[in-house]
Amino acid sequence: MKTIRNSFLGLIFCVGLATTASAANTYMIDTTHSTIGFSVKHLTVSTVPGNFKDFSGTIVLDPTDPTATIIEATIETKSINTNNEKRDTHLRSADFFDADANPTITFKSTSVTADGNTYNVSGDLTIKGVSKKVMIPVELSGPVKGPMGGNMVIGLSGQTKINRQDYGVKWNKQMDTGGLVVGDDVTINIDIEAHEKPTQEKM
Repeated sequence: MKTIRNSFLGLIFCVGLATTASAANTYMIDTTHSTIGFSVKHLTVSTVPGNFKDFSGTIVLDPTDPTATIIEATIETKSINTNNEKRDTHLRSADFFDADANPTITFKSTSVTADGNTYNVSGDLTIKGVSKKVMIPVELSGPVKGPMGGNMVIGLSGQTKINRQDYGVKWNKQMDTGGLVVGDDVTINIDIEAHEKPTQEKM
């Protein structure tokens, strides 16, 4: 009887684990409907925006346990775009991102808390080989059913601010008036659409 009882308890435990695991869904970032952008002060008087054209990432979301959410993203450094090729070439150089030596920028979440649909995502942001903790409050939308019988879709949008000097992105010039040509504070904006992985891809 003891053996049967232990086997029964073990079965319940395994079913519980399977139920917990099945509650989490993996979503892939849809880059055609997503933006990872930034903005920085120029000459102390204007704000110049930019974005990265090439990136990828996954979001593991458990709607029953927001703290189990995992977010990872990889950005191709050379894909930086500010609508000015001369400036973009300079940004790819060793003065700024040194894209040849540092081909990617990465983010990996380490903890998540939630207040309604607002998820406070903390994680490691790595630029030029330097990793720093950042916190990004993001608004979760969805999930909703994709068109034409598609998979579930979610959206994440948020903003945070970093100091580029912390990551070794140090180039600057002093203006005659005393200000800096490029501001140190960089505002990061994300607007992500992500689609659930097909079941066969999860196995």
